[in-house]
Amino acid sequence: MGIVRQLRQISADEAGVDIAFRADVHAGLSQRQKAIPARWFYDATGSALFEDITALPEYYPTRSETGLLKRHAGDMAAAIGPGRAVVELGSGSSTKTPLLLAAIDPAAYVPVDISGDFLRDSADALAARFPGLPIYPVEADFTQKVALPREICPIPKLGFFPGSTIGNMVARTAIDLLRGWRATLGDGSLMLIGIDRIKDVGVLTRAYDDPAGVTAAFNLNLLERINRELGGTIPVENFAHRAVWNDVHARIEMHLAAACDMEFTVDGCRYHMAKGETIHSENSHKYGPRDANLLLCAGGWTPVATWDDVDPAFALILAEATEFRSAP
Repeated sequence: MGIVRQLRQISADEAGVDIAFRADVHAGLSQRQKAIPARWFYDATGSALFEDITALPEYYPTRSETGLLKRHAGDMAAAIGPGRAVVELGSGSSTKTPLLLAAIDPAAYVPVDISGDFLRDSADALAARFPGLPIYPVEADFTQKVALPREICPIPKLGFFPGSTIGNMVARTAIDLLRGWRATLGDGSLMLIGIDRIKDVGVLTRAYDDPAGVTAAFNLNLLERINRELGGTIPVENFAHRAVWNDVHARIEMHLAAACDMEFTVDGCRYHMAKGETIHSENSHKYGPRDANLLLCAGGWTPVATWDDVDPAFALILAEATEFRSAP
């Protein structure tokens, strides 16, 4: 059956610029600690760079998660059961998705991604590999409310949230997202989610600051995107990539650090940065087993099975939609 149709749920202005992107950039550059949400990394260039990152020897999450899917596919299929519509949050190039789809005999596949180009390419590739599977690509920001295709409404659903992307969000935002998708996927739904564990700081920092500079290029592309899409005059050459461990919040932080005092404009608005000042561009929170379970429960999901990789530590957790209760 292949790809049935593609839904687009991105709001753009007359020039084709994502309205939410513009708003987040201006809001972020106006803060005392400048910050731009990590979801804006993923234009076509950023998405391609991230795929390069996943192949780096220092970047273990993709390798660990792929290994878990391969080794435990049978157990996952038994726990999930056949006939579910798989809804993947932030599908990207969907490199791990075929392992899951081949194991569980799904009724449909719905990739949700903010990058339309990558979404179309990955959907085409999966349609060729699974010709009998209905595929409904949705171009949307999965951190916002997403309307699922009407064709899958009566089908029980499996949310697939790989890559430890939940770690990009502070706890309150992660819980809001989990609650939102609990409501969207509905009663009887399951969620298979990738969670990166706390581990040696050296392993973590190398994964986010590789010697080849691919992660640095990925981070700096955020500034290039602002210049391309918002008429920015940011001197990208005057910024440097920084990745640091924040032990209080159990997270790797990525920053873009100013090498000198500078002024620049975005959409005609003028901004100033002092030497050493940074734009906080990404968090990647790491969770111990109890932390991850508590996060999921707070978001309306009850963990029912966990598959762990030991070295480096990484987990895939299967959780079921929890019935909302007004009392403990």
